[in-house]
Amino acid sequence: MNLDDFSDLIERPDTGMRRDAEERRERLSVPPGALGRLDELGEWLSAAQGAVPARAVERPRVVLFAGDHGVAELGVSGRPAGTAHELVRATLEGASPVAVLARRMDVPVRIVDAGLDCDPDLLPEDVVRHRVRRGSGRIDVEDALTPDEAEAAVRLGVTIADEEADSGTDLVVLGDLSVGGTTPASALIAALCGTDASVVTGRGGAGIDDLAWMRKCAAIRDALRRARPVLGDQLALLTAVGGADLAATTGFLLQAAVRRMPVILDGVVSAACALVGQRAAFRAPDWWLAGQVTGEPAQAKALDRMALDPLLDHGVTVGEGTGALLALPLVRASAALAAELPVRTD
Repeated sequence: MNLDDFSDLIERPDTGMRRDAEERRERLSVPPGALGRLDELGEWLSAAQGAVPARAVERPRVVLFAGDHGVAELGVSGRPAGTAHELVRATLEGASPVAVLARRMDVPVRIVDAGLDCDPDLLPEDVVRHRVRRGSGRIDVEDALTPDEAEAAVRLGVTIADEEADSGTDLVVLGDLSVGGTTPASALIAALCGTDASVVTGRGGAGIDDLAWMRKCAAIRDALRRARPVLGDQLALLTAVGGADLAATTGFLLQAAVRRMPVILDGVVSAACALVGQRAAFRAPDWWLAGQVTGEPAQAKALDRMALDPLLDHGVTVGEGTGALLALPLVRASAALAAELPVRTD
């Protein structure tokens, strides 16, 4: 597998439709610019859907890729290593922030176990049946995956994207359920942006103290030494310093763009995967929105590199797709305003 092959399969959203949406916006009863970014969102949605005015987002879905990361054993996370299955269980039971919001918004949630480090019997079969491996390797001293596992994880993401597109999903809210995931995500971003570990090291979704931050920074520094020799090969990069859930998310993002299915990105993990995807297929980011600012410096680096401007900045750091889901009402509002505001007759 060569991720660069996606470049030939991905087209930009319909620029003609976007121009038509912009022209229609000029004729609406509300003055141009009065609705701020909602105008821009409506035009983006028209281009993605190939429809003017934009259609309502009627079948969104939250998709969360789950995995544990061996680097969490170093104490770089606010949660104990190997406990991502607890995040999965809380979401399944409706006790996590993303689960509460999804229930209120009537948006279904799909969880895909790409690399959890737990007994499969602890979770439902429809969650664990796709697992690529049990936990990902400690990226400071070893590869996260074997080459075969990395390819299998990317193909898993492609399969999930195809299943969602085929089932009629018209927009995906993308997130992760991971322990230690911000460390490989930050390593990927630092490698692709050519920056040092200290510039991208944040506190993670659960928050860490200064000593843990220093351990995390050192782990990212060591991972970067292993990442730089394979920078020209995105699959090899995911093998070296990614993880099963990150590779699957990357495959999902690329195939979602192939299938013309818009995606709202959540935090630093999805931003890192998007940056890998952009390196493989430069048109792919045109299909993605950045849901929110998390405060993670690596996320800011990645979004700036992709020219994606987050929709929200509310200080939400919990991750798990929560911030991206909070942005969904804005996208839905933009479609409603574009379609239902009257057009001037003068």
